[in-house]
Amino acid sequence: MNLLKRIQRTIRWIVLLFFGSTILSVFIYKWFPVHITPLMVIRCVQQVSRGETIRMRHHWVPMDSMSLYMPVAVMASEDQRFLTHKGFDFVEIKKAVKEHKEDGKKLRGGSTISQQTAKNVFLWPGSTWLRKGLEAYFTVLIEWIWGKHRIMEVYLNSIEMGDGIYGAEAVAQWHFRRPSAELTRANCALVAATLPNPLKFDSSKPSKYMLRRQTAIMNQMRHISVFPEK
Repeated sequence: MNLLKRIQRTIRWIVLLFFGSTILSVFIYKWFPVHITPLMVIRCVQQVSRGETIRMRHHWVPMDSMSLYMPVAVMASEDQRFLTHKGFDFVEIKKAVKEHKEDGKKLRGGSTISQQTAKNVFLWPGSTWLRKGLEAYFTVLIEWIWGKHRIMEVYLNSIEMGDGIYGAEAVAQWHFRRPSAELTRANCALVAATLPNPLKFDSSKPSKYMLRRQTAIMNQMRHISVFPEK
């Protein structure tokens, strides 16, 4: 009986520690910049293992210091219902499930910007059920604690936008030789066009496919208003 009680007490402390530490970390990042993410660390380890020089270009800037077109471009490309959903786009989820059942298409991902932010900041890449469950948990937390403005700000500062490049300011400086505040509508659409695979697609050397995606994103941007102020 004593052993059972000790096990129960240990489990209870583990649960309390998990929820306490995760909620605290979300509250901390509500106010403080995210200077490093698990993906940044993983990429650095991969570079070292390949005998390469570490590349990690990242400079945090407030969203107010970015081009007004940057959040519009990523919403047009990645998550057009970002401002209206609660972290999960059930319209896209239902559409993906329907396509899978009716056409036999591979079940595509429908990750929202909120989900991508939760994964980028708190978790690691992967598709296990554990990781997906934790992603859903952190998505609910940041929607509740951060709100849309902060989620977009963290997303635009932490998302991988090239080989060793993280965030809008870094890609603006490295690929366009200007601060992110001076990125044009076309620049932002081109950056957004790389997001499905920023290690494959390079906004400084766009392929014909990327230019087509850029045009499509710019067309969608016409239907999305400027991101609301904080």
